[in-house]
Amino acid sequence: MSEEVQKCVEIIRKGGVILYPTDTIWGLGCDPKNEQAIEKINQIKNRDESKSYIMLVAEERQLNFYVPEIPDICYDLIDFAVRPTTIIYDNAKNVSPMILAQDGSLGIRLTKDPFCQKLCQQLKTGVVSTSANISGAASPQSFNEIEDSIKNSVDYIVNLRQNEKMTTPSSILKIGTNGEVKIIRK
Repeated sequence: MSEEVQKCVEIIRKGGVILYPTDTIWGLGCDPKNEQAIEKINQIKNRDESKSYIMLVAEERQLNFYVPEIPDICYDLIDFAVRPTTIIYDNAKNVSPMILAQDGSLGIRLTKDPFCQKLCQQLKTGVVSTSANISGAASPQSFNEIEDSIKNSVDYIVNLRQNEKMTTPSSILKIGTNGEVKIIRK
């Protein structure tokens, strides 16, 4: 796994896009500040530029780098979640505006996947993550279901877990300014 992590670090630092297994499904990833890489993902997915992305981070320290104020409830939600959970935070910082929602919010998931954790730790940054599908199409449940056009457009394909079926999308929660929790996706 360490060779795969190192290769991805090199690609992402050079502004590339990777195709990688996450804690939920196969995803496309890049540096959250690199607008050329983000644009490349938009082109690969045929995705509307106005749509926001989510980001994976490895640890709370990274989360704090991107979110100026984290309501206490978020730590409980992260600690007690039984499945991967993406939380939408207000006023995200230190990322390209291209990955933010129109209101300046950003969905961030503290990943528990060993590969993704090591990747974020080695990069010392979060990683953009979006499903490896053409915008509007169903998310692939395995590597073999990913469109060839996507596989041929990325700069690197991670050679791990390619035979696994991945069927669990993350829960998505939005946290209000007063700590109220709104379920976007169960």
